[in-house]
Amino acid sequence: MVFVSITRLRIRSIRFLPSFAIHTFGANAQVRRADGFIAGSLLPDRKRTFWTMTLWQDQAAMRRFMTSGAHLRAMPKLMQWCDEASIVHWEQSGTNLPDWQDADQRMRTEGRPSKLLNPSLNHGDLSYLAPRTSRAAPLVRA
Repeated sequence: MVFVSITRLRIRSIRFLPSFAIHTFGANAQVRRADGFIAGSLLPDRKRTFWTMTLWQDQAAMRRFMTSGAHLRAMPKLMQWCDEASIVHWEQSGTNLPDWQDADQRMRTEGRPSKLLNPSLNHGDLSYLAPRTSRAAPLVRA
């Protein structure tokens, strides 16, 4: 079984995008080198919304990544930058990435919103627009 992690972040203002981009670049470099990382995908959606999908050997590997380096430095800033943020995890057999429609469905039914300082009206119940999946890009090991 592999561990799947999906995140969805919507940046609440264009003024936060430059800092978000810098931190995202560092976290993406970190994940590609992380022990236990198998594969992933990034999805820039509409209206300053960004999705990540990562597959891990196990939950412990994902947690080691999440609590270290560039990712750890970026996480506290998301409370200020985002007006919507959510996460969902599950285990699956096989190392094929799920499709984005499945990720969206699981986010809506099994996901949880993150704590934010300025949440949108849609944040708590995850009632966002379906993602536009045509711009997804692979995230591969370095």
